[in-house]
Amino acid sequence: MDKGTVRTHEGTDTGTDTGTDAAATARHARFGRLPEPVRVEDMVEERPAVAPDPARDAYDPDEWLVRYCL
Repeated sequence: MDKGTVRTHEGTDTGTDTGTDAAATARHARFGRLPEPVRVEDMVEERPAVAPDPARDAYDPDEWLVRYCL
């Protein structure tokens, strides 16, 4: 095939060129461009690994010394 020629299907004119063109236009409208980039801040979710326990932080070592050692 020479560089300037194009292959065509002869005898397959079914009249669906407008349907094909409409489908191609719809595909191009939906998939014709890349999606917007996602920011790094939107990809990361920060949560505590364990729920805070107020009883864990209630112990005061200085209070123990004052109560039992003085």
